[in-house]
Amino acid sequence: MKYGTRNKIHAKVISVKSDGIMSLAKFEIVSAKEMSSVLTTESVEEMNLKPGDEVELLVKAIHVLPVKE
Repeated sequence: MKYGTRNKIHAKVISVKSDGIMSLAKFEIVSAKEMSSVLTTESVEEMNLKPGDEVELLVKAIHVLPVKE
């Protein structure tokens, strides 16, 4: 099955809480994956980004989609 997401993070389910209508699943990240970001050249220049720099990645998303195959 193919998905519309490019960045995938392998994880293990550590807990599931349900109230009948909604559920909250928590995941432990199992392995590091490469991620990418598209940003303006102006931003890259302002941050002076270059290979080898260490940064924090803040993921802004509406959904985290767990997939079990």
